[in-house]
Amino acid sequence: MICVICRNGATAAGKTTVTLERGALTLVVRGVPAQVCPVCGEAYIDEAASAELLQTAEQAAKEGVRVEIREYSVA
Repeated sequence: MICVICRNGATAAGKTTVTLERGALTLVVRGVPAQVCPVCGEAYIDEAASAELLQTAEQAAKEGVRVEIREYSVA
């Protein structure tokens, strides 16, 4: 797909880092599969990965995590 941010790059499969913040929780997840623009670096995450990230953040919040860095993995 053509990047909607810069409109110059065609995205390609890659990985990105996602930072999620909620209240006192800051969760950084590295190695998230995404379509990445080679021109501007914008990353597009699919619905399945987004759902997994939100579920991971919800669980971390329930556990009382304040700040954590994780590698992406599908449960």
